Amino acid sequence: MKLHDLRPAEGSHTTRTRVGRGIAAGKGKTAGRGTKGQKARTGSSIPAWFEGGQTPASQRVPKLRGFKRRFRIEYAVVNVGRINEVAAAGGFGEPAANAPVAVNPELLVAAGLVGSLRQPVKVLGQGDVDRRLFVVADAFTKSASAKIEAAGGTAQILEIPDTELVALGVDRVETDEGPSQTMTEAAASAAAESDATVSDVAPAEGTGGDALQPAGSSEQEQGPASPQAE
Repeated sequence: MKLHDLRPAEGSHTTRTRVGRGIAAGKGKTAGRGTKGQKARTGSSIPAWFEGGQTPASQRVPKLRGFKRRFRIEYAVVNVGRINEVAAAGGFGEPAANAPVAVNPELLVAAGLVGSLRQPVKVLGQGDVDRRLFVVADAFTKSASAKIEAAGGTAQILEIPDTELVALGVDRVETDEGPSQTMTEAAASAAAESDATVSDVAPAEGTGGDALQPAGSSEQEQGPASPQAE
């Protein structure tokens, strides 16, 4: 094999199609541009946004017509009048004696007043309230809160706490090593008793503080030392 015998691999190179070079070339006459028309002519250049002469989309879009809030909260709304009607019919259960009727988003969904829990619940002020209600929701209108409180009830807003809350029956204890820790009342009293017990105990003499004995005790009270074996 010599240098002039080298050929590229079969199929790796294809001959460029020469358009407009006669019928026998396969791309003669119209040279693949079709028959007549604007794009068949030399120098045709149509912008991508051109729509054939009709009003383009950039001009059809309305302008200066207000705006939409991107972070607007969509509430699932319910009126206090509907809540009062369902509470009167016993739809939220029978409350204890002298206790208000408790209403929360889960009960509103179960009663059919709210479609789902995917949206926050807002209570509106349409309707009358003639019984005590303890309503828990994400938002209230001023009139809704006023009607609920005028009937002796409570309008409680659901809020996400910004700081860590302490559980019931747990006291917060501040430490020097780091953030505050929590301790139950029983653990706190046990720790206080253990501190008092340790403070009443003093190290024995001659032991280097390893052994502990009650403060004020002497060798006479403990008795003579046992004889050592020779």
